[in-house]
Amino acid sequence: MKRITILIADDEVEIADLVALHLQKEGYHIIKAFDGKAAVQAVQTQAIDLAILDIMMPGMDGYEVTRKIREQYHLPIIFLSAKTSDMDKITGLVLGADDYMTKPFNPMELVARVNSQLRRSLQFSQSVPIQRSILEKGGLIISPDQHSVTLYGKPVELTPKEFDILYMLASHPKQVFSAESIFEQVWGEAYYESGNTVMVHIRTLRKKLGEDVGKNKFIKTIWGVGYTFNE
Repeated sequence: MKRITILIADDEVEIADLVALHLQKEGYHIIKAFDGKAAVQAVQTQAIDLAILDIMMPGMDGYEVTRKIREQYHLPIIFLSAKTSDMDKITGLVLGADDYMTKPFNPMELVARVNSQLRRSLQFSQSVPIQRSILEKGGLIISPDQHSVTLYGKPVELTPKEFDILYMLASHPKQVFSAESIFEQVWGEAYYESGNTVMVHIRTLRKKLGEDVGKNKFIKTIWGVGYTFNE
Protein backbone atom coordinates (compact mmCIF):
# COMPACT_ATOMS: atom_id res chain seq x y z
CA MET A 1 0.00 0.00 0.00
CA LYS A 2 1.29 3.45 -0.95
CA ARG A 3 2.54 5.51 1.96
CA ILE A 4 0.71 8.84 2.13
CA THR A 5 3.03 11.80 2.58
CA ILE A 6 1.89 15.15 3.95
CA LEU A 7 3.89 18.37 3.80
CA ILE A 8 3.56 20.76 6.74
CA ALA A 9 4.97 24.20 5.95
CA ASP A 10 4.98 26.60 8.90
CA ASP A 11 7.73 28.78 10.34
CA GLU A 12 6.35 28.17 13.86
CA VAL A 13 8.16 24.99 14.85
CA GLU A 14 5.74 24.29 17.72
CA ILE A 15 2.74 24.41 15.37
CA ALA A 16 4.43 22.20 12.78
CA ASP A 17 5.37 19.68 15.49
CA LEU A 18 1.84 19.64 16.91
CA VAL A 19 0.24 19.05 13.51
CA ALA A 20 2.83 16.39 12.69
CA LEU A 21 2.18 14.57 15.97
CA HIS A 22 -1.55 14.23 15.31
CA LEU A 23 -1.12 13.23 11.67
CA GLN A 24 1.56 10.67 12.47
CA LYS A 25 -0.93 9.02 14.83
CA GLU A 26 -3.11 8.52 11.74
CA GLY A 27 -0.22 6.71 10.04
CA TYR A 28 0.81 9.50 7.65
CA HIS A 29 4.43 10.18 6.69
CA ILE A 30 5.29 13.81 7.46
CA ILE A 31 7.72 16.21 5.81
CA LYS A 32 8.25 19.62 7.41
CA ALA A 33 9.35 22.89 5.85
CA PHE A 34 9.89 26.10 7.78
CA ASP A 35 9.85 28.60 4.91
CA GLY A 36 8.15 28.94 1.54
CA LYS A 37 11.10 28.07 -0.65
CA ALA A 38 11.70 24.84 1.24
CA ALA A 39 8.01 23.99 0.83
CA VAL A 40 8.14 24.42 -2.95
CA GLN A 41 11.36 22.40 -3.15
CA ALA A 42 9.75 19.57 -1.15
CA VAL A 43 6.81 19.38 -3.56
CA GLN A 44 9.12 19.44 -6.57
CA THR A 45 11.46 16.72 -5.30
CA GLN A 46 9.21 14.36 -3.32
CA ALA A 47 5.86 12.64 -3.83
CA ILE A 48 3.62 14.84 -1.69
CA ASP A 49 -0.04 13.80 -1.39
CA LEU A 50 -1.30 16.86 0.53
CA ALA A 51 0.16 20.16 1.74
CA ILE A 52 -0.72 22.16 4.85
CA LEU A 53 0.54 25.71 4.43
CA ASP A 54 0.89 28.73 6.67
CA ILE A 55 0.51 32.07 4.89
CA MET A 56 3.02 34.24 6.72
CA MET A 57 6.30 32.42 6.07
CA PRO A 58 9.73 33.97 5.45
CA GLY A 59 11.19 34.16 1.95
CA MET A 60 8.00 33.20 0.12
CA ASP A 61 4.53 33.42 1.65
CA GLY A 62 1.87 30.72 1.44
CA TYR A 63 0.04 32.47 -1.39
CA GLU A 64 3.14 32.41 -3.59
CA VAL A 65 3.85 28.79 -2.61
CA THR A 66 0.33 27.89 -3.75
CA ARG A 67 0.85 29.66 -7.07
CA LYS A 68 4.08 27.72 -7.62
CA ILE A 69 2.48 24.40 -6.71
CA ARG A 70 -0.55 24.98 -8.93
CA GLU A 71 1.66 25.59 -11.95
CA GLN A 72 2.39 21.85 -12.05
CA TYR A 73 0.54 19.90 -9.37
CA HIS A 74 -3.05 19.18 -8.32
CA LEU A 75 -2.48 17.87 -4.80
CA PRO A 76 -4.89 19.08 -2.09
CA ILE A 77 -3.79 22.21 -0.24
CA ILE A 78 -5.07 23.31 3.17
CA PHE A 79 -4.19 26.73 4.56
CA LEU A 80 -3.63 26.85 8.33
CA SER A 81 -3.16 30.50 9.15
CA ALA A 82 -3.53 33.18 11.82
CA LYS A 83 -4.98 35.47 9.12
CA THR A 84 -8.70 35.36 9.81
CA SER A 85 -10.35 37.91 7.51
CA ASP A 86 -12.80 36.80 4.83
CA MET A 87 -10.56 38.36 2.18
CA ASP A 88 -7.60 36.24 3.31
CA LYS A 89 -9.74 33.10 3.07
CA ILE A 90 -11.13 34.08 -0.32
CA THR A 91 -7.65 34.87 -1.65
CA GLY A 92 -6.40 31.46 -0.56
CA LEU A 93 -9.31 29.63 -2.15
CA VAL A 94 -9.11 31.61 -5.38
CA LEU A 95 -5.41 30.83 -5.72
CA GLY A 96 -6.23 27.13 -5.62
CA ALA A 97 -6.36 26.04 -1.98
CA ASP A 98 -8.94 23.37 -1.18
CA ASP A 99 -9.61 24.36 2.43
CA TYR A 100 -8.75 27.07 4.95
CA MET A 101 -8.48 26.81 8.76
CA THR A 102 -7.61 29.59 11.15
CA LYS A 103 -5.35 29.54 14.20
CA PRO A 104 -5.93 28.71 17.01
CA PHE A 105 -7.35 25.43 15.72
CA ASN A 106 -8.64 22.09 16.91
CA PRO A 107 -6.07 19.46 15.86
CA MET A 108 -8.77 16.79 15.54
CA GLU A 109 -10.77 18.99 13.18
CA LEU A 110 -7.65 19.49 11.07
CA VAL A 111 -7.12 15.71 10.96
CA ALA A 112 -10.74 15.27 9.86
CA ARG A 113 -10.30 17.81 7.07
CA VAL A 114 -7.05 16.18 5.96
CA ASN A 115 -8.76 12.78 5.84
CA SER A 116 -11.64 14.25 3.83
CA GLN A 117 -9.36 15.89 1.25
CA LEU A 118 -7.22 12.78 0.89
CA ARG A 119 -10.26 10.54 0.56
CA ARG A 120 -11.57 12.64 -2.31
CA SER A 121 -8.15 12.91 -3.97
CA LEU A 122 -7.28 9.22 -3.70
CA GLN A 123 -10.73 8.05 -4.79
CA PHE A 124 -10.46 10.26 -7.86
CA SER A 125 -6.98 9.00 -8.79
CA GLN A 126 -7.76 5.32 -8.18
CA SER A 127 -11.22 5.12 -9.72
CA VAL A 128 -11.84 4.10 -13.31
CA PRO A 129 -11.69 7.38 -15.21
CA ILE A 130 -14.94 8.62 -16.69
CA GLN A 131 -14.59 9.47 -20.34
CA ARG A 132 -14.83 13.24 -20.59
CA SER A 133 -14.83 14.77 -24.02
CA ILE A 134 -13.28 18.01 -25.25
CA LEU A 135 -15.83 20.82 -25.27
CA GLU A 136 -15.84 23.58 -27.90
CA LYS A 137 -18.13 26.53 -27.24
CA GLY A 138 -17.89 29.74 -29.24
CA GLY A 139 -14.10 30.01 -29.39
CA LEU A 140 -13.67 28.35 -26.00
CA ILE A 141 -12.00 24.91 -25.99
CA ILE A 142 -11.97 22.92 -22.75
CA SER A 143 -9.77 19.82 -22.70
CA PRO A 144 -10.30 17.59 -19.63
CA ASP A 145 -7.41 15.24 -20.46
CA GLN A 146 -4.93 18.11 -20.67
CA HIS A 147 -6.79 20.07 -17.98
CA SER A 148 -6.42 23.08 -20.25
CA VAL A 149 -8.58 25.88 -21.59
CA THR A 150 -8.01 28.07 -24.62
CA LEU A 151 -10.04 31.05 -25.78
CA TYR A 152 -9.66 31.91 -29.47
CA GLY A 153 -6.37 30.01 -29.47
CA LYS A 154 -4.93 31.71 -26.38
CA PRO A 155 -4.39 29.68 -23.19
CA VAL A 156 -6.47 30.58 -20.14
CA GLU A 157 -4.76 29.74 -16.84
CA LEU A 158 -7.30 28.34 -14.36
CA THR A 159 -6.98 26.84 -10.91
CA PRO A 160 -8.25 23.23 -10.57
CA LYS A 161 -11.49 24.41 -8.94
CA GLU A 162 -12.10 27.05 -11.63
CA PHE A 163 -11.54 24.42 -14.31
CA ASP A 164 -13.96 21.99 -12.65
CA ILE A 165 -16.65 24.66 -12.32
CA LEU A 166 -16.26 25.69 -15.96
CA TYR A 167 -16.32 22.11 -17.23
CA MET A 168 -19.37 21.25 -15.16
CA LEU A 169 -21.32 24.25 -16.42
CA ALA A 170 -20.20 23.83 -20.04
CA SER A 171 -21.09 20.13 -19.95
CA HIS A 172 -24.71 21.03 -19.15
CA PRO A 173 -25.52 24.17 -21.16
CA LYS A 174 -28.75 25.94 -20.23
CA GLN A 175 -29.03 23.93 -17.00
CA VAL A 176 -29.07 26.17 -13.94
CA PHE A 177 -26.86 25.16 -11.00
CA SER A 178 -27.28 26.67 -7.56
CA ALA A 179 -24.21 27.74 -5.58
CA GLU A 180 -24.95 24.83 -3.25
CA SER A 181 -24.96 22.23 -6.02
CA ILE A 182 -21.78 23.67 -7.57
CA PHE A 183 -19.98 23.53 -4.23
CA GLU A 184 -21.12 20.00 -3.43
CA GLN A 185 -20.16 18.65 -6.87
CA VAL A 186 -16.85 20.49 -7.31
CA TRP A 187 -15.60 20.41 -3.71
CA GLY A 188 -17.19 17.03 -2.99
CA GLU A 189 -18.33 18.15 0.45
CA ALA A 190 -21.54 19.19 2.14
CA TYR A 191 -22.46 22.82 1.59
CA TYR A 192 -21.78 24.97 4.67
CA GLU A 193 -22.18 28.71 4.16
CA SER A 194 -20.00 28.49 1.07
CA GLY A 195 -21.97 30.76 -1.25
CA ASN A 196 -19.22 33.40 -1.21
CA THR A 197 -16.63 30.78 -2.17
CA VAL A 198 -18.56 29.82 -5.29
CA MET A 199 -19.37 33.45 -6.11
CA VAL A 200 -15.70 34.48 -5.91
CA HIS A 201 -14.62 31.56 -8.11
CA ILE A 202 -17.28 32.47 -10.69
CA ARG A 203 -16.16 36.11 -10.61
CA THR A 204 -12.48 35.29 -11.19
CA LEU A 205 -13.43 32.72 -13.83
CA ARG A 206 -15.37 35.37 -15.74
CA LYS A 207 -12.48 37.80 -15.45
CA LYS A 208 -10.05 35.22 -16.87
CA LEU A 209 -12.47 34.58 -19.73
CA GLY A 210 -12.43 38.31 -20.48
CA GLU A 211 -16.09 38.87 -19.69
CA ASP A 212 -17.30 42.37 -18.89
CA VAL A 213 -19.69 43.05 -16.04
CA GLY A 214 -23.22 42.67 -17.35
CA LYS A 215 -22.04 41.05 -20.60
CA ASN A 216 -21.42 37.47 -19.59
CA LYS A 217 -21.04 35.53 -22.81
CA PHE A 218 -20.29 32.16 -21.27
CA ILE A 219 -21.46 32.13 -17.64
CA LYS A 220 -24.82 33.71 -16.91
CA THR A 221 -26.26 34.51 -13.49
CA ILE A 222 -29.90 33.58 -12.95
CA TRP A 223 -30.67 35.88 -10.04
CA GLY A 224 -31.97 34.11 -7.00
CA VAL A 225 -31.36 30.69 -8.57
CA GLY A 226 -27.76 30.14 -9.62
CA TYR A 227 -25.52 29.98 -12.70
CA THR A 228 -25.79 28.56 -16.18
CA PHE A 229 -23.63 28.25 -19.28
CA ASN A 230 -24.70 30.06 -22.45
CA GLU A 231 -24.44 27.78 -25.47
